[in-house]
Amino acid sequence: MNTTTPRASREAATLLIRLVAPLQSWGASGAFERRATDMRPTKSAVIGLIAAALGYDREDPLGPLTELRYGVRADSPGTPYRDFHVAGGGPYPLRPRDLITDHRRAAKATSLEDATGPHFGHHHVDGWYGAPKYIEPDPDTGHLITAAKAVLRNPAVSERWYLANAAFVAAVEHHDTSLLDTISHHLEHPRRLLWLGRKSCPPTGDLSGGVHPGTLEHVLTHTPLLPEATAERPWAWFDAPPGTPRAVPTDDQPVTFHPDHRTHATRWETRTRITPSPTIEWTPTP
Repeated sequence: MNTTTPRASREAATLLIRLVAPLQSWGASGAFERRATDMRPTKSAVIGLIAAALGYDREDPLGPLTELRYGVRADSPGTPYRDFHVAGGGPYPLRPRDLITDHRRAAKATSLEDATGPHFGHHHVDGWYGAPKYIEPDPDTGHLITAAKAVLRNPAVSERWYLANAAFVAAVEHHDTSLLDTISHHLEHPRRLLWLGRKSCPPTGDLSGGVHPGTLEHVLTHTPLLPEATAERPWAWFDAPPGTPRAVPTDDQPVTFHPDHRTHATRWETRTRITPSPTIEWTPTP
């Protein structure tokens, strides 16, 4: 665990967090068909990463994590990358339960005989997605395929957006250095699996860069660029009080991650370019 000397109770300290991976995805919003990514890590995602490292359940109160002041520096903004997922498709049967629960499917059947008799399963419904029922081995390859007697369904296609080859230095500020030390330790010894926005995006290398005295602005200005950096004067974003000149609102302040009523509040942030003047050593937590 980081052994930074405790400081006065109201003195600012900042924990550095290295966010580097082949793919990252920081979606503040998304639907089934299209799941976008922000161009930088959101505060909600980073607080969620910390909560997972500490072993929080989604139902647990976030407590002091909601008090963390947040900033992030884009050493390498990365390149937007689009992937797509396909679910379903191929021959599938039409089941009586589907006729009851979906009016579009029910409209394809003109009688109970259609749902229970020899014509059951012979109604094509555009855009219908479901699980396969009839499975049989291919006579030539032996691979499992859906049987010829099932009905063709159209696959459901959705887009996923990522940032490829991005590198960020996130930072959280608090006056309680023991809290930051605990977070630093658990980022390297997490109680739950960690990923950068999606489960398909595990982080590479060390996450924690240690706890350092000073504000977000001071520490990110005096921290050297990451080896993956592509910008000499990277952009950085910082939490700011409402009414700060040039501050803009963003709705990614986590209140609760409870699955039944996940809630975010509005926070304000400023954006500025940083010319690093390195005086702080990146200190991974053992």
